[in-house]
Amino acid sequence: MSAGTLIAPDRIRLVFELERADNPRLYDDLIQFKKGSKRVNRLRTLAQEGLLAQHWSPRTVGHMIEVESDMVPPAVGAASITNQVFDDPLVE
Repeated sequence: MSAGTLIAPDRIRLVFELERADNPRLYDDLIQFKKGSKRVNRLRTLAQEGLLAQHWSPRTVGHMIEVESDMVPPAVGAASITNQVFDDPLVE
């Protein structure tokens, strides 16, 4: 069978072991659910959120840049005014 004639399976079955030392954050998150569908659904949700976080579309990023470009730029001397907060106190 060549790679072009492979048929994609309808279902993927995963069986794996996870020790806390391997990934403490993931282990702690999953261990709060008892064995069964709740734990599997949580893992599925985490995987889906991870995929969404990895694959931001260029349209979304461009939209975020447009929103930021509509912001009013700070005044030219604004940084010097803010930096004066740490100067010596004014003499009255």
